[in-house]
Amino acid sequence: MRRAARVVGRALRTPVTGPARGIRKVTHAQGAGESGLGRLIELHGVNGAGDVMITVALASTVFFSVPTDEARGRVALYLAVTMLPFTLLAPVVGPLLDRLPHGRRAAMAGSMLARAVLALVLSGAVATGSLEMYPAALGVLVASKAYGVVRSAVVPRLLPQGFSLVKANSRVTLGGLLATGVAAPVGAGLQMIGPGWPLYGACLLFLGGAFLSFRLPSKVDSARGERRALLAADEQHLAAAVDARWDPVTTDDRAGDDKEKDREKEPRRKGPGLRTVGPAVTHALAANACVRCQTGFLIFFLAFLLREHPLTGQSAAVSLAVVGVAAGAGNALGTAVGAWLRARAPEVIIVTVVGVLVAVAVSAAVFFGAAVVAVLGAVAGFTQALAKLSLDALIQRDVPELVRTSAFARSETLLQMAWVVGGAIGIALPLRGPLGLSVGALIVALGWLTTVRALLASARRGASHPRVA
Repeated sequence: MRRAARVVGRALRTPVTGPARGIRKVTHAQGAGESGLGRLIELHGVNGAGDVMITVALASTVFFSVPTDEARGRVALYLAVTMLPFTLLAPVVGPLLDRLPHGRRAAMAGSMLARAVLALVLSGAVATGSLEMYPAALGVLVASKAYGVVRSAVVPRLLPQGFSLVKANSRVTLGGLLATGVAAPVGAGLQMIGPGWPLYGACLLFLGGAFLSFRLPSKVDSARGERRALLAADEQHLAAAVDARWDPVTTDDRAGDDKEKDREKEPRRKGPGLRTVGPAVTHALAANACVRCQTGFLIFFLAFLLREHPLTGQSAAVSLAVVGVAAGAGNALGTAVGAWLRARAPEVIIVTVVGVLVAVAVSAAVFFGAAVVAVLGAVAGFTQALAKLSLDALIQRDVPELVRTSAFARSETLLQMAWVVGGAIGIALPLRGPLGLSVGALIVALGWLTTVRALLASARRGASHPRVA
């Protein structure tokens, strides 16, 4: 009897423990388990799965359940109530997290717990359609964006030996994409049971995420030697940085006479100082911001356009799924290619992929059609992933270690703001395909045209100075 019970128990556990061991083996490979990066990959997967569960529940309530005109009004209200306040708060979030570096694990766990509670609040709101859905959605969005900023700051602390930031971020991003791909159909299945079921699933996932947050190594809370980055490379800031010719970390406690002697002995530094990020990073960030702005625009504009004018022979839901899968596949491919390239010539990569996106976006506006829209979604996802990894490579190359964590957090905040602005533009435009895609092409073209010359010049110069603390 006992033997039979053990056999049955083993058979019931295997479908769960088998995949779990396989996931753990992949996420902890090449030293990621020892450094703690593997745990962050798993945490990010849980985060992505929980967010997509909430998205499925809100999409069915705010988007598909009412006529198109009313849906546009509801989503516009959702954007105004949830995303625009984050745009106003975003300049504060980065500096606030810089001032609270010792609580990164607690901040990530707090984000998870907040979304777990808000998912339960939303489960009641979506059933009744009450207005409390909007402030609850605001809390979910702000908590999700705050997690993203903190996660960007944590990655540099968990690099295995011989790992680049590009490779680490590729693994984290790919883990989130795979988890999202698995959770999306599960959420859709739960939605068929009832409108609150995806939110119950999200609540459980976020509770698990809070537990995983505290399983990260304690070194992610250490801010030893860190300083706040200054995302500027204009002449005024660069000149001020050059004048600061000694390391403030080691000279703050010296007497004034000693500082003067050091000034006389030490040669003038060339290029950006310790807190400025340099022109290559700022131009790469500007190009990425335009790409992220176009991504936000396409998500909202195509969501309504394809609902009103679905792909030939398909329903609105299937049309959106086709474009969404294409974008997700492109994003995953861009992440894989970024890891394979290993940060070779990041400026050239950004110029190339954004230029290709401009060409595809213009073609989609001129030859508007179902196939072209799907291709645009795939190329946009590919470009966003590869351009972001190239930006990571530039930050690792050009930004000194003592401000690198802050630079990641602040750049991620700026990119989140760009996405919000693009989404607002997408909702405001009339639902005319060629017009909307022309606006999307203009957004990314402006980013490419204003940065291509400076990025290529930076590529020719290369890394003119080692950026280590």
